[in-house]
Amino acid sequence: MDASLTAAVSELGTSKAAARIRAAAIEVFAAKGYGATTTREIAASLDMSPGAVYPHYKTKESLLYAISLEGHHAVLAAITAADYPDVAAPDRLTSTVTAYVIWHADNRASARVAQYELRSLSPVHFAVIADIRRSTTKVFTRIIEAGATAGDFHPFDIEAAALAITSLGVDVSRWFPSHTYSDPRIIAARYVELALRMVGCADPQPLDKPS
Repeated sequence: MDASLTAAVSELGTSKAAARIRAAAIEVFAAKGYGATTTREIAASLDMSPGAVYPHYKTKESLLYAISLEGHHAVLAAITAADYPDVAAPDRLTSTVTAYVIWHADNRASARVAQYELRSLSPVHFAVIADIRRSTTKVFTRIIEAGATAGDFHPFDIEAAALAITSLGVDVSRWFPSHTYSDPRIIAARYVELALRMVGCADPQPLDKPS
């Protein structure tokens, strides 16, 4: 385990009680918003006193940071595990976009909190999360660059394409599920096709209308 990951784990809180507190906070933050939620409400949802939360998380902001840190590390790990640098860029983009979209659909409550409450973090904590987000975007940027070098992709703007792909994936956590899309695998497949078209894939798959 590298030093940055070790530090991240220590910030999260490793006990079962800390994990329960994070899970409860995710549900309340996702439903009410960080600003409208009190530590007392989070504790009450677990039949705990506010004082019982304090040994694990000294402030509401430190709890938000732990949730955000956990979520951002998890999504970066998901796409890193899905990326195989030795395969063709279209296949790499397919596997990483699939992992990215499915993660945000499957973990939509924690993703909403981690992604949409960033401005409530302290400047120091925000800087840590911003660095992880840059690492996540770089995974897609490098794949697009590799595809452009190989002639598989013809992107108009590599940085813009990577930002568009990550932004679309993040937003899945806001609206999923919908009447049209209720299966994470299906919406992931749709977004893969859109991503391939955005980067100017030489041979994109046909994009049929949803039934």
